[in-house]
Amino acid sequence: MITIRGLTKRYGANTVLDGINLGIAAGERVAIIGPSGTGKSTLLRCLNYLDRPDSGVIGIGDLTVDAASASSAQILALRRRTAFVFQNYALFANKTARDNITEALITVQRKPRAEAEARADDILHEIGLSDKSASYPAALSGGQQQRVGIGRAMALDAALMLLDEPTSALDPEWVGEVLDLMRRVAERRQTMLIVTHEMQFAREIADRIVFMDGGRIVEEGTPAQIFDAPQDVRTANFLRRVR
Repeated sequence: MITIRGLTKRYGANTVLDGINLGIAAGERVAIIGPSGTGKSTLLRCLNYLDRPDSGVIGIGDLTVDAASASSAQILALRRRTAFVFQNYALFANKTARDNITEALITVQRKPRAEAEARADDILHEIGLSDKSASYPAALSGGQQQRVGIGRAMALDAALMLLDEPTSALDPEWVGEVLDLMRRVAERRQTMLIVTHEMQFAREIADRIVFMDGGRIVEEGTPAQIFDAPQDVRTANFLRRVR
């Protein structure tokens, strides 16, 4: 369902992604782990064209584009197939929880407002925030803001959900509620690509673990293969440090 071939990204002389090749099946949950600064978040941002790749091929479903020369129409089509959950929530401060969820439904998916608002109400109920529908982000806890962020992604019914360290900005007391919501989303067999530093969560939720270092995929396999019997010394050293 998802095909990434030869994806590269450079910032000046610094190569952040160095020929990434990755395939993801429909319904598969893939967790990306690795040291900070090794390109994990940049990979997600390139798939959603928050950053434009320098070369490579990206395919989602029936759409395949040359990453470097994708047109505006192709980029919009890719974005309509993806949903992004940011580590810093990225909610509109001047919009209510309900409006934050309806925004992309109306502006990107072109749904009628009444349909978008009904969908937002269903999502708010599902994530346990119906009573916060009219609340602005400043009145929500970090955990509640991130649940709205995940709810916004859920509402899009995207082919691929991209989650960029969704618990890293949270106080410890809010991490559990966000991880519980992500587990519920994963149980639906939503196709997910998750950058995370939560190793136990990655072990529990992922069908496959991808270890990145130096802008490259070093090793990938099932959670048992990666966490219990890593084959590359870089993977083993990293896991020793984070456990």
